[in-house]
Amino acid sequence: MLDNDIVGSSTADDGSTDPFNIRMFVQGIPPTWDRRFVAEVASNEITNMTVQPVWRPDRFGRGGDHQSFLSAGFPAVRFTEPHENFAHQHQDVRVVNGVQFGDPPEFCDFEFNALVAKVNGVALWSMAQAPGTPKNVVQSTIQSNNATLSWTVDPNTASYEIVSRASEVPQWTNVVPVGKVGTATVQLAHDNAQFAVRAVGANGFKSPAGFPFSG
Repeated sequence: MLDNDIVGSSTADDGSTDPFNIRMFVQGIPPTWDRRFVAEVASNEITNMTVQPVWRPDRFGRGGDHQSFLSAGFPAVRFTEPHENFAHQHQDVRVVNGVQFGDPPEFCDFEFNALVAKVNGVALWSMAQAPGTPKNVVQSTIQSNNATLSWTVDPNTASYEIVSRASEVPQWTNVVPVGKVGTATVQLAHDNAQFAVRAVGANGFKSPAGFPFSG
């Protein structure tokens, strides 16, 4: 679920602008779906935008429609403009000491709106082109310096990759192609990194990564 909530303008209350950046509020490490996928596929020359993940469900003291989806177990994120102007949020339309309050259309940045729409479109299109996220991913807890993962093979998937990153790094940094198999071992210390498995389609598109459970 992609929640676009307060994406009307790139202008802050001090007048500064950041028209090529959009915040994406996400929960922490999810058990079944990877919110990193949106940042990976939508921060590029196609959208001309940078998707900035913020690793908590929403802003402090605020909430959005995506949170009910998260509570129900659905993957969901919230897009919000990079710098908010609170004079134009949840305000009656009025002028106080020369300051305009409320949300009249002249404060909307329609070019920015179009870029945010591209981020949504690229994310949805990329998910539609890719195979499904691997299911039943399990990481072995047998004492070893290597990482062994297993998962359910989808006959419609061309191959799989094991991805990993240091726990303090937000995005995947290592990719190991393992073919169309249901289990694989990589020569990386499994206690020193976060691992996941993603599917690769015959068209080359890659799924969101599936996080493992311990087994």
